[in-house]
Amino acid sequence: MADLFEEYRLGPGWDEMFSELGMPRENYEALHATLQPLSSAELGVRAEVLARAFLDQGITFALKGVERPFPLDIVPRIIAAAEWRSVELGVAQRIRALEAFLADVYGPGQVLADGVVPRRIIATSAHFLRAAAGINPPNGVRIHVAGVDLIRDEQGTFRVLEDNVRIPSGVSYVMENRRAMAQVLPEVFAASRILPVESYPGMLLRALRAAAPIGVSDPTVVVLSPGVYNSAYFEHALIAREMGVELVEGRDLVCVGNDVAMRTTAGEQRVDVIYRRIDDDFLDPVHFRADSVIGVAGLLNAARAGRVTIANAVGNGVADDKLLYTYVPDLIRYYLNEEPLLPNVDTYRLDEPGVLAEVMPRVGELVLKPVDGAGGAGIVIGSQATEAELAAVSAKIIADPRGWIAQREVKLSMVPTLIGNRLRGRHVDLRPFAVNDGDKIWVLPGGLTRVALPEGALVVNSSQGGGSKDTWVLADADDTSPFEVPHLSAEPASLPTASSPDPGPGAGAADSQQQQQQQQQEGPPRC
Repeated sequence: MADLFEEYRLGPGWDEMFSELGMPRENYEALHATLQPLSSAELGVRAEVLARAFLDQGITFALKGVERPFPLDIVPRIIAAAEWRSVELGVAQRIRALEAFLADVYGPGQVLADGVVPRRIIATSAHFLRAAAGINPPNGVRIHVAGVDLIRDEQGTFRVLEDNVRIPSGVSYVMENRRAMAQVLPEVFAASRILPVESYPGMLLRALRAAAPIGVSDPTVVVLSPGVYNSAYFEHALIAREMGVELVEGRDLVCVGNDVAMRTTAGEQRVDVIYRRIDDDFLDPVHFRADSVIGVAGLLNAARAGRVTIANAVGNGVADDKLLYTYVPDLIRYYLNEEPLLPNVDTYRLDEPGVLAEVMPRVGELVLKPVDGAGGAGIVIGSQATEAELAAVSAKIIADPRGWIAQREVKLSMVPTLIGNRLRGRHVDLRPFAVNDGDKIWVLPGGLTRVALPEGALVVNSSQGGGSKDTWVLADADDTSPFEVPHLSAEPASLPTASSPDPGPGAGAADSQQQQQQQQQEGPPRC
């Protein structure tokens, strides 16, 4: 009998594989039966094959300026069909409410007049862009793609940790994780009915085409990337290739008379829909950062004139401000007349009267987050912080209460993870990806599970040393839709990485372009 689980211990949070030691939950029975007979050496060999596949295919991310494979753990995370249905419904509900909020806050502002959200929250948000006011998308969709970060609390309840409706990243790892896992655990695939993920590019393309300007029946869609130095360039290239559309940079597009065109060897070609992966600040030097060399001058004017659609819409960041997050349950009730299906994590609004005085003596018990933080940057977990760290963050909060929120420390759920030659419980979160075509919000079955690899760590971001797991959603027993089967002859992606630079323009301009590409807040799901 193998000893992979010999030293496994249940942690302080919900264990997703075991209800008690040695007793796997129903959805994990097939996986447990496969892993248990394996020796640590056998599992280690499969893990090495998995890591080598990612490196050979160029599936990398930049950490502290160094390109490295994105860590994929060999033990998948498995979600039962009934559990996933509740996630689907809850994510779709949340996006419908945020769509209504964005249309309102950049339009009539009734939610502010009714006092559901205080005007000061919007007025002080760094991501509320007045330049976007009055721009009405052709099919009413501003959130074409969303990534809603979820955790499971100590009782196993899914809770929303934050919303990402600007340019959420990480879906490429969902697709590549699945392709790689089919090679190393084919016997588990054969024993399970796993919902597939390969339909994502087609669903995204359908949503982008549905967002075309009025009167355009056969739109030209492009993916706009900051360029090869951006840490998520692999994802940009993969998505463009899988959708069968052009991958462009700002220098490839020109805007004249509110029409946007793409420079090609055959001349200029009109562009109707731009799936942009560039932050708002760099997108249009006419309206935002004048020094941007990676955006397109006049792009916002073209969108206002209804000549091009920008996906996701400019200004969406006001909806994923971490302080606005605390109002989303109220927005669901206000716009949809429904109760939230997915609860938030208990959160304190530090800018409200009396709350700061209540929280400050308890900073050592709470999680403190800057409202504009990304990639786990700036987060202080009180129970793991030093006295000096707590004193420093307390001073920052007192100086700028609007810039911070405090949350109850949730012991994230745990999944067995290969650490060395043994399986150990490690904390995870989940980022489901949703696509909105204006008629239906489709949630990719599974999404990206991120895992905190250091023992006891609660910050799962790749920029903080985290990795990922393939996320399997099991089909209902009576589900007749296609399910995942192992494709043992799958070809590698063979895509460019951020370490394969384009020569670009002259040296000075290239340096500036490289810096701006790297400044983008994207990367393997850091947001």
